[in-house]
Amino acid sequence: MRAVVYEGTRSIVVKDVPDARIEEPTDAVIRLTTTNICGSDLHMYEGRTAVEEGTVFGHENMGVVEEVGPAVTRVKVGDRVSVPFNIACGTCRSCTSGWTSFCLRMNPTPEMAGAAYGYANMGPYRGGQAEYLRVPFADVNLLELPLGDEHEDDFTMLSDIFPTGWHGTALAGLAPGDDVAVFGAGPVGLMAAHAAMIQGAARVFVVDQQPDRLRLAEQIGAQPVDFSAGDPVEQIMDATQGRGTDCGVEAVGYQAHDHGGDEHPELVLDNLVQVVRPTGGIGVVGVYVPQDPGAADEGAKEGRVGFDYGTFFTKGQRMGTGQAPVARYNRQLRDLIVAGRATPSFIVSHHLGLEDAPEAYAKFDAREDGWTKVLLRPHG
Repeated sequence: MRAVVYEGTRSIVVKDVPDARIEEPTDAVIRLTTTNICGSDLHMYEGRTAVEEGTVFGHENMGVVEEVGPAVTRVKVGDRVSVPFNIACGTCRSCTSGWTSFCLRMNPTPEMAGAAYGYANMGPYRGGQAEYLRVPFADVNLLELPLGDEHEDDFTMLSDIFPTGWHGTALAGLAPGDDVAVFGAGPVGLMAAHAAMIQGAARVFVVDQQPDRLRLAEQIGAQPVDFSAGDPVEQIMDATQGRGTDCGVEAVGYQAHDHGGDEHPELVLDNLVQVVRPTGGIGVVGVYVPQDPGAADEGAKEGRVGFDYGTFFTKGQRMGTGQAPVARYNRQLRDLIVAGRATPSFIVSHHLGLEDAPEAYAKFDAREDGWTKVLLRPHG
């Protein structure tokens, strides 16, 4: 089968790899209909992780069940499914507590809880930027979708970024009527803004400097804040008459940079501490890593990010972090899509074939105008 394979920093190729197959009785094999390029994939693409050469990328996947193992009882051949990026056993302490993103059994990497498809340090599982995908514990790790091809571009967001954006608002403690600051208008930040609007936020401020992303934020009723035009904290404080927002979402991660392009991994955390009111909540769903070999200072290379904890403590703020447990949210979000209440496909800019992945990665990584979300169709 054809697949997107990592060969080194900013080097991916589409080539033949061994076919996905049933390896355990609880497995299923999925024929991918849509697989997405995620902003998190760029950390690996840019050489900022410990990802191994030869890794098949792709953790945002959906498709049709092609084959099931003899122990699979709930999912059947022909089902249209969304594949959460979390690979969960369904029975460990984390999974039974609703934290499938921190499964204790599926990742053999020392000191790492949680597994995923095609991602650094997240286990030995091939990704879905390919024609087919093996899904372990299929009865646990698949969400059924209505048959056919309706809502394809919306449903493909259920594997990661829509639940992740929603999780950011949950970690922040969003309540109806709240003012919310979302830093980062990449796909996850825009999904957090969309989630906040659905949940009844009064105002959603979305901070970025890319015009195409800020236009999408405005399109869904959020208030764009261009940090290239001035200090985003000052802009939001002015708009809230000095009160600040009730909560905030960090959707940027450890490669945060200023308008000049210089990296400051603490930058967004500091801004949120300043802009969120006393006792407000901050949800961090931007990726941070234990080791960053490309970091500018020794502390950041070891995952140590020194943010304004003193002010954070003084203001009595709360912070929640970590990868989203997709299965906690995906059924409800699927039904919001079917009901017409949620339309996460508003961020989609390109539909391409699998063979176009190298060009798509290069353009998405370069933040070329208009390249906001790329969907790959492995079978045309």
